[in-house]
Amino acid sequence: MSKLPDFEGFAMFAKVAEEGSFAAAAAAMGVSVATVSRAVTRLEERLGGRLFNRTSRRLALTDYGQRLAERASKIYADAEEAEDFARETSSRPRGLVKLAAPLSFGARWIAPLLPEFFRIYPDISVELHLTDTHADLIGDGFDAALRIAVMEDSSLAARLIAPVRRFVVASPAYLSRHGRPQHPHDLGAHPCLTYANRGKRDVWRFTHPSGEVCTITPTGALRATSVEALLPTLLAGLAVTELPEFVATQYFVDQQLEALLTDWRLPEGGLYFVTPTARARPAKVSALAEFFIARLTPAQWSAEAQMGWKPPGRGSG
Repeated sequence: MSKLPDFEGFAMFAKVAEEGSFAAAAAAMGVSVATVSRAVTRLEERLGGRLFNRTSRRLALTDYGQRLAERASKIYADAEEAEDFARETSSRPRGLVKLAAPLSFGARWIAPLLPEFFRIYPDISVELHLTDTHADLIGDGFDAALRIAVMEDSSLAARLIAPVRRFVVASPAYLSRHGRPQHPHDLGAHPCLTYANRGKRDVWRFTHPSGEVCTITPTGALRATSVEALLPTLLAGLAVTELPEFVATQYFVDQQLEALLTDWRLPEGGLYFVTPTARARPAKVSALAEFFIARLTPAQWSAEAQMGWKPPGRGSG
């Protein structure tokens, strides 16, 4: 015999005792009469005593069943209360959300939004991990991530928030000394800063409106895993690099950097809200997702929002 109590049997026995018939109990619980009858019979066999006196016209509790019915009803009521509590807890936005986000984007665009989020959802706390490497959502136990990428097929559930372009950039001082590249192939003669987290080789792939495609492998004195590490060398006028739009535009505004080769486009990525699965997503994660989607879908970091519709640069070169 199982050491675990027959909770189903007790629940169905309690419902039959309350309704006064197997048919009424079955209808109330949304199961078949046969299911209820088997559960009660199994419970009687387990307990070693009859719970009901049954005739073709009448169902009545035995003395033994009468003494047990009150306790069985309490078990049933406690189970219903536990389910109600669980549903309410899972549907109410509360608890800790473990969130990953890119380092530069998270510091510049995510962290400033959190005070408003906490005012709206005081029962939610956030553990924010800022990293330029892709967090392993499942392996590292993250509830969600904001990810900037060209999304490939994945088992993760991803919702696009906004497009994110990339620009090849240099400082005015660099351009005055070394000239302005007119074609992507020209970058082969320029020192280029690259990202170490893209693997062994950082390849830049350009597409022209004419359909021409040009791929180069940039080389330079510095490879780094974050934008912050590249910026000092870039702003010092020592090299060229490519930057995501949400970083580049703040330097376009005060003309510390200029966009190059603006007739050409690098692959356009996007900002995504990513979760391990779209099914049974906790209310706290759904609340965070909808909040960020509402605040970030109008991409305030874009060249359009910051500078007007034309990315900065001298002509198309």
